[in-house]
Amino acid sequence: MTGSSTDPRRLIPRTDAVLGEPRLSEPQRRLGRALVRRAVVDAQQRARAGELAPERIVDAALAALPDTAAGSLTPVLNATGVLLHTNLGRAVLSDAALAAVGVAAGTCDLELDLATGTRGRRGRGALDALADAIPAAAAVHVVNNGAAALALVATALAGPATATPEIVIARGELVEIGDGFRIPELLAATGARLREVGATNRVHLRDYADAIGPATGFILKVHPSNFRVTGFTSSVSVAELSALGRPLVVDIGSGLLTREPLLPDEPDAATALGDGATLVTASGDKLLGGPQVGLLLGSPGAGAELVHQLRRHPLARALRVDKLTLAALEATLLGPPTPTALALHASPAGLTRRAEALAARLRAVAVNASAIPSEATVGGGGAPGVALPSAAVALPERYAAALRAGRPSVLGRLEGGRCVLDLRALPEEADDPLYAAVCAADRATRPG
Repeated sequence: MTGSSTDPRRLIPRTDAVLGEPRLSEPQRRLGRALVRRAVVDAQQRARAGELAPERIVDAALAALPDTAAGSLTPVLNATGVLLHTNLGRAVLSDAALAAVGVAAGTCDLELDLATGTRGRRGRGALDALADAIPAAAAVHVVNNGAAALALVATALAGPATATPEIVIARGELVEIGDGFRIPELLAATGARLREVGATNRVHLRDYADAIGPATGFILKVHPSNFRVTGFTSSVSVAELSALGRPLVVDIGSGLLTREPLLPDEPDAATALGDGATLVTASGDKLLGGPQVGLLLGSPGAGAELVHQLRRHPLARALRVDKLTLAALEATLLGPPTPTALALHASPAGLTRRAEALAARLRAVAVNASAIPSEATVGGGGAPGVALPSAAVALPERYAAALRAGRPSVLGRLEGGRCVLDLRALPEEADDPLYAAVCAADRATRPG
């Protein structure tokens, strides 16, 4: 009976007594007492509900705690075949960037000139590295993401406080990207008016020329990013638009600084500036392979003056990046090839070799695994429609849920009744953890 001396719930130890267990001392030092206490209380509740034996409370609390850091984020092995998976945080930072973040996390010379002991330029190292990486830009600036870059430009050049409140843009470039975010709504929120030109599928130079007037703040050209329009279409090039005599802002989206032969249709900053763009905006956590930032790259002359104007705009303070982001960006630009670049250029033959070796190892422990050809994508709104040849390990579909629940979690894709683990977004050193994760999922899904 409930409340009797034989009720196992009477054996549940007090919370303070559990927290005093030696095995919980190191987790409390590493993660903090509050987080560990919450795990203990949850385990106690499970014991009271009869789901857990009282003597297993410490084990359950330990199992519920994160392995490395306080927080809710879980490490995930990206086996989806999407290199820049938005739901998984897009670009993976390089070891160099991670090390730089570690330095910046402490006390550092963020805004101090150590030689003189006086205040220095904030983010000078990152900005200098960005300028060196894109010589076509005469001035550079960074804000906290790509949308912020566009918002800052629209506010400064076409906001309600200006005499030129209109932005001329093609109808086919009024795009919606992830999570319902729409470019026209962002621009309208700044107080600017949109002067839409052309039809959804076709726009001509005369459409832009006819729309330009005294109220035109700038012409905006937006890369559609995550979709393609084919068939009876036409668009106007950056070079043609640059001849219209108004500031031309080109949003290339994916952050490709120079042309990439594997992605011939993906716009890059160097080409856009060379073709006459006044200002180029882009994201840093996509093909650049760095942290989330918005890049502002100005051409010589008018573009450089515009960047200086944007840097001093009151809104720029609200959109500025923190020291960790600046450190990661600088190391991304100066360091070795990023994980994104390595994944993009991974050899299909090497991926096949890895898939075959991994499948053979799994079959050796009675896991039903096979190596199959696969196709990967860039993701993150970059290079829509481009298929990258890849290789994968195919498992029975029932493994998918167990892999997501593991530590580390593994996210593949469901395809043809199978759980497909594509290797292109994973470095070779992830093969052993992936093997261990599949073995653990196999144990969790076996009957009995």
